[in-house]
Amino acid sequence: MYSYIIGVVTHKEEGKIALENNGIGYEINVSNQTLNSFVFENEPVKIFTYLVVREDEMSLYGFSTLEEKDLFLKLITVSGVGPKMAISILSDISISGLMSAIVGEDVKTLCKIKGLGKKTAERMILELKDKINPLTAIAMGGDLSYSGNAFDDSIIDDAVTTLINLGMNKNDAYRIVKEVATKDATVEEIIEKALRGIGK
Repeated sequence: MYSYIIGVVTHKEEGKIALENNGIGYEINVSNQTLNSFVFENEPVKIFTYLVVREDEMSLYGFSTLEEKDLFLKLITVSGVGPKMAISILSDISISGLMSAIVGEDVKTLCKIKGLGKKTAERMILELKDKINPLTAIAMGGDLSYSGNAFDDSIIDDAVTTLINLGMNKNDAYRIVKEVATKDATVEEIIEKALRGIGK
């Protein structure tokens, strides 16, 4: 119903803001990420919105970026994850971190999110990993290291892209690059190790 609203933030507190537009104040539920993006009150902003309509309530959820809104919409498709939990998840972890954890099947990281249990984390991975492009997570600064190694994002990106061009599924390409990549490895070395691993 509402794609976005342009207005002035007249009030903000944890979990919500008041956005005034043409004399109407909209109470909008937001994540900490969106809340912190509004540095000053009483300044015009554009917030992307999603309206939740239920028998006993109508609630607006808002996002400072389309990327966050898109991820929110994906999250609420997961069984057991409602709008409030989705906002809570987005408040506890960065967008890139969440995308990387889902694509990388990192249950441990997801379970660190407040209120998110292991079963729900596993469902999120199962239901969303094929809906998220790992290259997008990389481009947004997702952490590809599970072992503390500092990877060069451009090299990882090139290696994943090469494997995809060779016909590999994007999620499989991301997973195997993550497994074989080491600090300071070249694209060629990563590809060689990846293909050798596939051949075993």
